Amino acid sequence: MPLFARAPIGATLHPKMAHEFDIILWGATGYTGEVVAEYLAKRPGGEQLRWAIGGRDRGKLEQVRGRLASIAPHLKDLSILVGDSQDPAWLDELASKARVVCTTVGPYAKYGSELVAACARRGTDYCDLAGETYWIRQMIDAHHDEARASGARIVVCCGYDSIPSDLGCLMLQEHMRDQHGGRCEEIRLYAGEAKGGPSGGTIASVLGMVEQMKRSADVRRILADPYALNPEGQRQGPDGPDDMGVRFDAVIDTWTGAFLMAGINTRVVRRTNALLDYPYGSDFRYQERSSFPKGPRGLAMALGGLAGFGLFAVGLSLPPTRKLLQRFVLPKPGQGPTREQREQGYFRVRLIGKGRDRDGVEHTLRGLVEGTNDPGYGETAKMLGESAVWLAANRTADSTGGILTPASAMGMDLVERLRSAGMVFEVS
Repeated sequence: MPLFARAPIGATLHPKMAHEFDIILWGATGYTGEVVAEYLAKRPGGEQLRWAIGGRDRGKLEQVRGRLASIAPHLKDLSILVGDSQDPAWLDELASKARVVCTTVGPYAKYGSELVAACARRGTDYCDLAGETYWIRQMIDAHHDEARASGARIVVCCGYDSIPSDLGCLMLQEHMRDQHGGRCEEIRLYAGEAKGGPSGGTIASVLGMVEQMKRSADVRRILADPYALNPEGQRQGPDGPDDMGVRFDAVIDTWTGAFLMAGINTRVVRRTNALLDYPYGSDFRYQERSSFPKGPRGLAMALGGLAGFGLFAVGLSLPPTRKLLQRFVLPKPGQGPTREQREQGYFRVRLIGKGRDRDGVEHTLRGLVEGTNDPGYGETAKMLGESAVWLAANRTADSTGGILTPASAMGMDLVERLRSAGMVFEVS
């Protein structure tokens, strides 16, 4: 049996969930939003999808619609919704129109809270690209119970943060159960094989988190807590703080260092385990690291990466250097990699899982998750787009709501969809 009960693609929709649109893409005029819109326009079977684009600027939305129509002519009449992400009444109306609201409007701590609240009230499914640990914790504390009661599936972190981690772990655990009758007691993920660039929106989210950390000891405490996103009363376990040092890892025979996104990805994986009632075990251990080549060159790269990360963090925390970085180095909101740069990008993460079968024999599994476009945009658009389509197509009377993770909400169904869309998920 799978860890997550899979709903068939095209499952019968809950009779109460008749809406004007299957999906509303909110934030379609932003850099990432337009990349997601293009993915949905090009996606096979798009003619059957009832969707709309939304934002605060009608003129820009009409320009996006024109570009989409050049890709798929049937989108020349694509519906446009104009409103304010800070207006609760308008967002309530927005949520009432869709089976799923798919949002790329960040920083989510600044622009996302009222939309989550509206979807939780209305029982409307939701997916986003949030990587802001403290904000997600706020949404869990404020809206998880309400979303469970209304049936709203509020699925956070549906992009490069944190689908490769979350679904990669689920894939290894399912394989261990199916092939060996056991579970992985420990999984490590190794990142570092990637080519891509940040957008202005991503940088804005990072800057917002830096400001929160400076102002609030509570934010710093939650960001340091390895179980910060677990349900209340279950915020403990065997994992300690994220490993920030440089060391040689004998498991993969390379040098390793800190991975910037471990601070969100590891928390998402641990929340998945808790939401699914601990199929990985209450003693499950999970960590993420960046990998570098072996030998002196790899050590130098790992040390250089650690020093560069430290200098960048200090630069962002000091107003004078932050202003200089924003003016001369960092991309502005709406900017990001070119289409050619996105198409030349890729990512590859490797997972090592260790566990025992029903007879106590130890097994080691090796997993691979790979994408063939810029991870933060080309592949993220694929991950978010497929998440939204899955949610729209798979709503049944017994669907469980709440503030969910990709693996706890969509399980191996989403793995299969992403494989069909060109991503690699494999175990050896």
